[in-house]
Formats: sequence, structure tokens, C-alpha cells
Amino acid sequence: MVLLHVKKGEESQFLYETTIEVDICQLVNDITVLYNGKQKVSRICNEMENLANSGTCLPPNMQGLTDEQVSELKLVDEWGEKCIPSGGFTQVVDPVGRRNGKKPNEKMQDVLNKTIEEAKAMLSKKQVERGVCLTLQMVQEALDLLRGATMIVYPMGLPPHDPIRLEFENAEDLAGTHYSLEVIEISMAQLWFSGKEMLPDKKLKDYVGKNEKTKAVVKLQKKGHGAPSREPVMTEDERKEWMSRAYRRQEELKAFVGENTKLKLTSLLNLGTT
Repeated sequence: MVLLHVKKGEESQFLYETTIEVDICQLVNDITVLYNGKQKVSRICNEMENLANSGTCLPPNMQGLTDEQVSELKLVDEWGEKCIPSGGFTQVVDPVGRRNGKKPNEKMQDVLNKTIEEAKAMLSKKQVERGVCLTLQMVQEALDLLRGATMIVYPMGLPPHDPIRLEFENAEDLAGTHYSLEVIEISMAQLWFSGKEMLPDKKLKDYVGKNEKTKAVVKLQKKGHGAPSREPVMTEDERKEWMSRAYRRQEELKAFVGENTKLKLTSLLNLGTT
């Protein structure tokens, strides 16, 4: 199987295993789905950290308002009264005014935080260093873990407007958020290899050759962004090793020249005394 190291820009994303016979059109689709799934897990983890610290999301018409404004407008967070965390809560102030401040107790926070860490570890970029390939099954497993944790802490469910629930229902609206910049629509996705765009009517073997044991770096990006920067000839580790060897060689040459100089001086001195 061909092992592809998928990057976006200079940033490593994941390893993907495929075959040289795969159509580039299908490869772009599969890699983009994995990339977007990875981004989805990351978004949910970020929001669940906020959930653990500040409770469920306020209705959109209450977000960012002061207590005085809420009282004056006679607004009520009805879902906040229904969606109470197991074991009760501690009332805190959400510094950004998005959530109701009903912070789960310490035990329930641990359930959320430990699950977040586990889901992040499954899709971490460190998996590339470990040689672990990302699969759709791994993405789904991470999503199931996160969903299960929220059901334990919030057995009554989350409010219909909470971004975590919307993500689980695939009803999220990312328009106007920084998250929208990270998502790549399949119709707008491109793969690049060795400075060349991989065309959809080609096969992978047209770019990496016919050896099924090939390892290659491919770069994912949106159409219209031009060619991504090419991979350096040497990796950072290879560069450091090369510099280390060059330094050792330089020191050896210095020592050799110094020893030769001493021998010549000694010979001249000996000649002068005879």
C-alpha cells in the first residue's frame, strides 16, 4: 500500500494509506472527508471545553447581553432550566457571555475533559510520528466518544441551539466564524505532489510511480490558492544530522592541519640545530 503524508501548507495533518491504482478524484474526496472530519472533532472539543467551564449555550438573543439588559428585555433561558448537568452545578460567569455559567460539578467536568483528551489523542498530529494512519472509523469513534460524554453529563440533552448539539446533528452553521476558513468543500479541494497539481482524471501511479510501497507527501488546499510551497530537499532532522556531520568533519580537518603544522615546525627546528 502507498503511504501518503497529508499536509495543509507546511502543517502536518495525518497519514493515509491507499493504492497506486486509486483515481485522483476519489483520493481527493477521501482525504478531504477525513480532513473535514478531523476539523469537526477539533471544533467539538473546543466547545466541550467551554461547556465544562461555563455550562450550556445561551439562546442567540441573550448572548453577549448584561444581566441588566436581559432583565430589561424580560428574556429567559428556558433551555438552561431544562438542561441541568448530572450532580448539579456551580454558578459562574462566562467571560464572553455565550454560555449560562452553570458549570458542571468536578466529577462531571472530569468526564468531559478526559474524553476531550482521548478524542484529541486519537486524531493528534503525533500519530504521524507514530506511523498511525487516519481512517474514517477513527474519526467516527472520536465523535461517538464525545457524544457519549455529553449524554452522561447532560442526560436531558443539550439545547437545540448549542453548537455541540448542532455539530452532532450535522446542522452546524460556521458562516462568519474562523472555523469556516478551515473547512474545505470537496468541490473546492485540490491535492498537490512535488509542486504539481494532481489532476482528477489521473491515477495516483501517474504521479508517484508503480511501486505500492511508495511513501509520499501530498498537500491539500482550496482551489485558487496557487501552488503550495515545495517540500525541502531535507527534513529538519536530516538537516541537523548533516550539519552535525559537517561540523565533526571540520573539527577533524582542523586537528589534522594543526598536527601537520606542528610536525613541519618541529622538522624545521631540527634542521636549524644540525
